[in-house]
Parts: sequence; C-alpha cells; structure tokens
Amino acid sequence: MSERGATRRSYDAIAIDYADNLGAELDAKPLDRALLDVIADAAVDGVIADVGAGPGHVAGYLARRGARVLSTDLSPQMCAVATTRSSVPAFAADMCALPLRDASLAAIVCFYSVIHLDEESRRRAYAEFARVLRPGGQALISFHTSDADTRTGEAKVADQMMGHDVELTFRFIEPLAETRLFAAAGLTFAARLDRAPHPGAEHPSMRSYLLVARAD
Repeated sequence: MSERGATRRSYDAIAIDYADNLGAELDAKPLDRALLDVIADAAVDGVIADVGAGPGHVAGYLARRGARVLSTDLSPQMCAVATTRSSVPAFAADMCALPLRDASLAAIVCFYSVIHLDEESRRRAYAEFARVLRPGGQALISFHTSDADTRTGEAKVADQMMGHDVELTFRFIEPLAETRLFAAAGLTFAARLDRAPHPGAEHPSMRSYLLVARAD
C-alpha cells in the first residue's frame, strides 16, 4: 500500500476516537486560537478552507467566529465525523489535487497535516494552495519541528494509535527550508511563530506556524 493509502486507512480507523480525544483541544491552545482569529479577520469577505481538517474542530472554531468555512481531509471517515459534529461542509480530497477552482479561496488553514507528506508531495500541495488562493489570500500551516526522540528533519512511524493498528509517518519539518518550498510555489513569507507544547494538552513536541500569502 502507498504511504498516502496507509495514511487514509489509518485515519479512517481512528476517526471517532480521534474526534473524542482531540475535538476540544483548541480550548487549551490560546496561541492557536489567536492565529486562527487573524485568519478569520483577514478572510471576512471570502471562504476559508481547512485542509487536512481531521474531525473538523478547527473549521468549527472558525465557523463560530463567523467565518465562511469548508473542511476537507484525505480520510472519508474523518469527513463523516466532521459533518456530524460541526455545521461545516466536509468532503474527502487529497491536498495535492484539491477539487477547487482557481483563486476561489480567501484563506487556507492546514494544521499538522503536511507532516504526513514527503518533500515532493509538500511541493505539490503548496502549488495547489497557491492555485486555489485568490491574490493576497493567506495560508496558515503548522507542523512539528522536534520532540524528545526526534530531531528536525527526521521522521517517526507509528503502528498503534488510540488502540488501533495504523501505519502513519510523522515528519518533523525545518521551518526555514519549508519557507523556501512555499516561495517556489509562489507563496510569500508573512510571519512565523515557534512555540513549546502546552503540557498535558498535546504531544510534547516543538511546533512552528508559518503564515504565507499568494502574491497580489
């Protein structure tokens, strides 16, 4: 099975448990909420796509802020859970081939999903982000950079998660190198935030958030 297929199958298997365990995680993440508020304010007159949205909790937060949001994930089961648990429309899609029109989005949010893509796949995903964003549209992407076992640039593979058999590769990404990939896709750097984990609220990894924009 391809890595993409293994990722889809794994998240299909854990979708309900994932939503039960992490669906309220933003309550303990004030910086995440603040960054999402920036996106919601900047995209007030357009549509935001939550790409790699999982069970839709980030999309749901944006919707409660009054944003127009749609939710998409590689896993059909995650999309089914998102549809059930939020008012946000959800559909299954690969972020490397988004079924959206050119320049149709005001913003994209992509939290902890590109970690499952190798560098070439991330290049394709970022080219898609640039294609579907309108001129001046912003994308906020977050990822793990390191943890106690794994250095930046390395990866770990999980075969068990939430009591289910899975096959998931988690990549720990170097922010500066990622900024270069965005630039190659036509997305310009706007801001970067690095933070330590919130104790007890999430995996204990260092994290980075990059805000990029499509050129006008």
